[in-house]
Amino acid sequence: MTHSLEPFASFEENLLMWIALFMRWKINTLSNHQVRSKETILQCLEILKSQPKSITELLNICKRARAAGLIGINIFITPLSKLYEYLCSLHLKSLREINEDAIVDFLSVYTSMLSNASKKNYRIVLIGFFGFIDKRNQDNGLSHVFGIELTIRHLMNLNSTHKLPAYLDEAELERFLESLDNAPLGAKYSTRDKLIIKIIVYTGVRVSEILSLRIKDFIPQGDLWLFQVRGKGNKMRVVMIKKVKIESLMKAWMEQRTQIALHSTIEDNLIFCNKKGTKLTQARIYQVLGDILSYAGIKKEKMGAHMLRHTFATMLYSKKHDLVLVQEALGHANLNTSRIYTHFDKQRLLEAASVLDDFEK
Repeated sequence: MTHSLEPFASFEENLLMWIALFMRWKINTLSNHQVRSKETILQCLEILKSQPKSITELLNICKRARAAGLIGINIFITPLSKLYEYLCSLHLKSLREINEDAIVDFLSVYTSMLSNASKKNYRIVLIGFFGFIDKRNQDNGLSHVFGIELTIRHLMNLNSTHKLPAYLDEAELERFLESLDNAPLGAKYSTRDKLIIKIIVYTGVRVSEILSLRIKDFIPQGDLWLFQVRGKGNKMRVVMIKKVKIESLMKAWMEQRTQIALHSTIEDNLIFCNKKGTKLTQARIYQVLGDILSYAGIKKEKMGAHMLRHTFATMLYSKKHDLVLVQEALGHANLNTSRIYTHFDKQRLLEAASVLDDFEK
């Protein structure tokens, strides 16, 4: 279906319309295996058929869709809401005035403090957005083509020093686990929270993956417990943990979960839920993790749960020296993604540092 490039009088209304059309299309194409409320998604689609009154209203629609389980929507609406803010500040009269130089300026300003991965995401989203408009706009049988490509030549000013991921060394990890065990249960920490964090530490799963686990994904096998994890791209993998590591916490939590089930229907038969039986938010886990790290006296540049995933991968590679094993354990689609952890191999670094020892003698 085609649309007029500029059916409204103002630049702001026209830009907002195209962002809304793009987001409606993305809602229909994003992976929806985590969607918990189909009715909410249908309502969001219906609302997006009409022109949102403001970017705030559009953001709220996307928040509703994300809360319903369409997790990936933030990847698209966040850059586009920032782009809307930036382009409106330029006081342009027509969408036809938007060119590649303006988009590069936007990326330079709005992604300067972001990671390389986030910068890449912004670039991909913007290319997709303007490509979407190129294919779907038409006035009197003619289409306007923006042709936004964002080639390497245009993006040279966006390059930044690649940062290695933050992780806990062995001493810090030992202190962290001790603090996790000793942290008093109560308003701040619960058995459930401690259990979730321990599973992340011992398996390297993502927070989103562990919060989506269902009872049927839990497979006890003697002294080992297996979890079937659904990762990025809807890919399945199995992670394993020794029973002794979490048995007491798991038993205590399952007893609490049984009590919750007596009064509420547990959403999707999830392993982990809140007191109402609904899915936990990632923000909750990040909050608890931050408190435990502070309790342990550990301060890192990035204190999120992904740091625990990096810690697991770093330990795994340093002890096994097997990149394929790291790739399989973390569910990386590409081996090169796992290659970053070779930078933490002290044994190999020592060999490199000693290469000229014999020469000096």
